[in-house]
Amino acid sequence: MEIILKYFADFTPEQLAQLKALEALYTEWNEKINVISRKDIEGLYEKHVLHSLSIAAAFEFQPGAEVVDLGTGGGFPGIPLAIFFPEVKFHLVDSIAKKLKVVEAVAEGIGLKNVTTQHTRVEEIKGRKFDFVVSRAVAPLKDLWKWSRPLLKTGMNTAVQAPGLICLKGGDLAMEIQESGTRPRIMEIHDIFPEEYFREKYILCVYR
Repeated sequence: MEIILKYFADFTPEQLAQLKALEALYTEWNEKINVISRKDIEGLYEKHVLHSLSIAAAFEFQPGAEVVDLGTGGGFPGIPLAIFFPEVKFHLVDSIAKKLKVVEAVAEGIGLKNVTTQHTRVEEIKGRKFDFVVSRAVAPLKDLWKWSRPLLKTGMNTAVQAPGLICLKGGDLAMEIQESGTRPRIMEIHDIFPEEYFREKYILCVYR
């Protein structure tokens, strides 16, 4: 938890309580349904929560915005972002129902009111449009962009910026970016959080 407070200082008491509660909830649920690798659960705040919040450090989601988290797994980056942006609506989607069971239990356990979930494949989301799609290491950029485009609103949103896909990636991305046919904005997370863990980890943003 200390590593979160090293980089963010302006949480409300409710947000602090929600963040602190994550460790016990994820530890408990991870013993029933493995959504975080055993070795990573001890590094929950750095490897999962702070990693997710790199998006909050780089982007300002405006109140009322709607964000979908594709392939949310155990709730990352969606749950930490929902804590950070309580006035933004987050829709967390995964094709594996038992992972969403964990997400729902964690959201309920910390009293998150701005999170909804859906058990579906990304391609089957119909009749919904979002300001942003977020995702963490779910699929190649080419596929993420193909799935995201139909879900994004057209035109400018309330944030006075174009809707887009924001994804967390790692490693050498040159070939992946080339194959995607996109020209993403690329940010090095190590520039935002200069911790060893974030070397060669990036935020990629493709605007609609």
